[in-house]
Amino acid sequence: MERKGFSMSLVFLFLNVGFLFILICIISKHSKSKFFSWEERLRIAMDAALGLEYLQTGCNPPIIHRDIKSTNILLDEKFQAKLSDFGLSKVIPIDEVTHVSTVVAGTPGYLDPEYYISNRLTQKSDVYSFGVVLLEIITYQPVIEGNEKRSHIIERVRSLIEKGDIKAIVDSRLEGDFDINSAWKAVQIAMACVSLNPSERPMMTMIVTELKETLATQIARTKLIPAHLSTDSIEPLTVNLDTEFTPLGR
Repeated sequence: MERKGFSMSLVFLFLNVGFLFILICIISKHSKSKFFSWEERLRIAMDAALGLEYLQTGCNPPIIHRDIKSTNILLDEKFQAKLSDFGLSKVIPIDEVTHVSTVVAGTPGYLDPEYYISNRLTQKSDVYSFGVVLLEIITYQPVIEGNEKRSHIIERVRSLIEKGDIKAIVDSRLEGDFDINSAWKAVQIAMACVSLNPSERPMMTMIVTELKETLATQIARTKLIPAHLSTDSIEPLTVNLDTEFTPLGR
């Protein structure tokens, strides 16, 4: 686009690993290659969450992506996740409005039900979509089953939560190689994101904080740090989460 002699362009990083969707729903299900560990999944979720947090709090005016899904999350060679495809994104006016009234757009399965019903797009709409992606990362299950039931991943996970068996929720190929508390926390975060009531969904800043704690718990288990240590004492002994996950190039 040209304006007053200047050209405006969109520049995208080349990410040679591919879409998160391809890796979790196609390659890892139909090949013998190594699938993501629990720690790797949490790091991918952290990267995506930080990208969304940046859109909500780091951009002026804030931006609503409007089409968060696993095919719009790209991974580089280090499996660092970055958001992509801003074709449906909307800018929130800076006059303190809380929503944008717009024609419904997005992807079935990831679409915020409240937005679908009311045409009121808010930052919590992206939170809902992120929650669905987080459930994909946790379970490695399709958002909508391809059988006659066509059940949604939220319904399937909710029924398993009622049974209290976290190993039935997390990808079975991990064979229990994850911290139980970390897994339950991740599921809790995801289910909070997909609450039907937008006011009950956390903002991305809170989600990032919660995911940091979830990742720290898993890292503590991996490094055999005594379980009685608190999260605050774990973080300095593991990784600098604040610097390692700085949302660059999103």
